[in-house]
Amino acid sequence: MYFSGVALIPAILLSSIVSAQTPVGFVPEVKEKLEVIFGTKAVQTPGASFTRAETARQPTIGTKDAALAAGTYLWMMIDLDVPSNFQNPSSGPRRTNLHAMVAGFQPSSAASTNGIYTLTPPASSSSAIVPYVGPAPPRETPPYAHRYVSLLYETPAGFSATRQQVGQTLGFDLAKFVAAVGLTSPPIRANYFNVTG
Repeated sequence: MYFSGVALIPAILLSSIVSAQTPVGFVPEVKEKLEVIFGTKAVQTPGASFTRAETARQPTIGTKDAALAAGTYLWMMIDLDVPSNFQNPSSGPRRTNLHAMVAGFQPSSAASTNGIYTLTPPASSSSAIVPYVGPAPPRETPPYAHRYVSLLYETPAGFSATRQQVGQTLGFDLAKFVAAVGLTSPPIRANYFNVTG
């Protein structure tokens, strides 16, 4: 009996790690899944591998939760693994790079055949605070998988954010941005995938 209890502990720890939709150690940790779909290929599990070609265009995002059928949302995608030194990537710490930030997403009123309520950005190009740039990690030896995190924030009425409030995209400081624009609640959905250079 003692051994079966001990065996349960790793299983419980593993299930808590697997249930997170953000990478281990990423703050804030998000447990609810954001559906992220590139063309016809969805990010089924957090950390799934994709290619540069597959992620060249901005994904479709959504949720299987009908409760999000109202509201307005901000989506962003961040690379967590940009080398500090491109000549010798393994020689220093990694930095973040903001690949996209789009405000004004609203959910469709009905789920599609796969049960996903698609979130649609407004037609205005001004909603793209930082327009989408597809992943293009540099080739490294040995190969290094970059983690691209998608975060979805619910925004209050009258929310706005500017490119100036974002600051630098390379070395993007999420906590500083969230404080600057008054996003008082944590992200409600997330997901991440990997692309190797």
